[in-house]
Amino acid sequence: MFKSILLPTDGSELSDKATAIAVEFARLHQSRITALTVIQPLLLPSLGDSGAVADAGQYEIQMQDAARAHIERVAAAANTAGIPFEGVIAMSPNPYEEIVAAAEKYGCDLIMMASHGRSGLSKLLMGSETQSVLSHTTLPVLVLR
Repeated sequence: MFKSILLPTDGSELSDKATAIAVEFARLHQSRITALTVIQPLLLPSLGDSGAVADAGQYEIQMQDAARAHIERVAAAANTAGIPFEGVIAMSPNPYEEIVAAAEKYGCDLIMMASHGRSGLSKLLMGSETQSVLSHTTLPVLVLR
């Protein structure tokens, strides 16, 4: 039924739980997994005369290292279960756009993703990537909490 699963991961504990479920699902259905981590670029506010300067280059290096670690954890779980695997790192201010585009690019027929279950003010301020994915894809999305 589902032969190619896109698994967005942010390295959180909830994403790790989603990885375990996705690997078992893929094993049972003889599917492959494409894991995706999206790095959001550093948005530098106007700092005025404060003299404080953020190092965008260092930020990107740290985020790339963290993203590789997220992908490697999924790769290890997939390899242990004998699941075909591919890892992808993307950079975008809007992760949901990368998730939807990657699902299409890699021929995925299911998106499995964790939902952090934000509500209230935090949902208003940070938004919901899961809700945005649901709104912008025609693929089935299995939301794991």
